[in-house]
Amino acid sequence: MSAPAPHALSPPPSSLVVPLLKGVVCREDAPTAWQALVAQQAAVRDYVAVLGLTLVIDEDDGFAFLRALSEPAPDVTTPPLIAKRPLSYAVSLTLALLRKALAEFDAARLDGPLILTREDIAELLRTFLPSGSNEAKLIDMVDSHVGKIVELGFLRRVGQAETPSYEVRRVLKAFVDAQWLADFDARLAAYQTQLRGTSTERTRGVDG
Repeated sequence: MSAPAPHALSPPPSSLVVPLLKGVVCREDAPTAWQALVAQQAAVRDYVAVLGLTLVIDEDDGFAFLRALSEPAPDVTTPPLIAKRPLSYAVSLTLALLRKALAEFDAARLDGPLILTREDIAELLRTFLPSGSNEAKLIDMVDSHVGKIVELGFLRRVGQAETPSYEVRRVLKAFVDAQWLADFDARLAAYQTQLRGTSTERTRGVDG
């Protein structure tokens, strides 16, 4: 009598947590791992809770990540594994502008991912720079900011063209929410006022 065929075993929660500790897990990047994570999300939540972490999973947009619990359980003694990353004002500005572009894209009910070229991103930033800014320096600055945002997982380079294009990843919605944007709008207004004042002073200096 032959032995029954073995059933496919589900991966243990620990193996699903490893990629989450490294960053965001996206459905399009790792479909097999994503399916296992969705199927075992309750077990993964229990597993990471003892580490002072919680699982954030968005099945509609297809991404998941770990976030530190705001109030860890009393018996949690492990230090937080998810460190906050300080971002420069310029990178924060770029993230806010990308988030607004994604909101406008969704509001227009357009299909597919939001794809922006390097020039598109430069155009978003140009409004917040002094008039007459050097174009070459602007492109260098965009490349620097975009490189950082790609590392954070909010942009993904697509295509093989010499002129790079980037997909704005929907996980950005979880990190830059409506309240964050509202607070940042106030900073943008102050920044624009400062830029106008700087430009006026320069004009007066030239006229004088």
